[in-house]
Amino acid sequence: MSLELGGHAPFLVFEDADIDQAVQEVIACKFRNAGQTCVCTNRIYVQRSIANRFSDALAQRVKSLKVGDPALNETQIGPLVDGAARDKVARHVSDAVNKGAKALTGGNALEGNFYEPTVLVGVQPGMDLMVEETFGPVAPILTFDTEEEVIEQANNTVYGLAAYLYTNDLNRAFRVSEALEYGIVGVNDGATATAQAPFGGIKDSGIGREGGHWGLAEFLDVKYVSVALKQ
Repeated sequence: MSLELGGHAPFLVFEDADIDQAVQEVIACKFRNAGQTCVCTNRIYVQRSIANRFSDALAQRVKSLKVGDPALNETQIGPLVDGAARDKVARHVSDAVNKGAKALTGGNALEGNFYEPTVLVGVQPGMDLMVEETFGPVAPILTFDTEEEVIEQANNTVYGLAAYLYTNDLNRAFRVSEALEYGIVGVNDGATATAQAPFGGIKDSGIGREGGHWGLAEFLDVKYVSVALKQ
């Protein structure tokens, strides 16, 4: 049996990152399919020294995303799957704002099952969207100071499907990738899925893998035959 049970993906942006490129990868990761994929980032951790510049740049880009009919070529953000999904997103944003977060852009439900693409700052642990998978177009930003601190925060969840980090330091890329407790880690890559790679998570995100020869292995039974040879 193979199970994929969702995630709560962190995206770590370090101070040596190219901010424009990091913003581009976060948008690709967070807002595809209006945030409705299991590997969309749900928590964006930005090192404090670049947090304001990153947040402003992300909000500016997100504000320009076009919401509308997904059948139209110019549409970038389509509807949520149903009214319950829209209401969950609205509840998460409302809870965060009531607890001190601020929407740099968005923050409102729209007519039908649409929700404005949203960037939140001032997000803190304990808010609903830090515990539950939002599954919508909301990008919550948190700040951190040290590598050790953000690794601990990123791993502080029952989920372990996907995680992302952006850095230009190769040593850090390997070090943090090894430390993150996730089945999939994207380094400077917000769209990791590809047919030849293993897809799946650890902890409460499921068991097993799909994709590549690892996925084929889930459908096979291994038989061990031991033959003793007489001399």
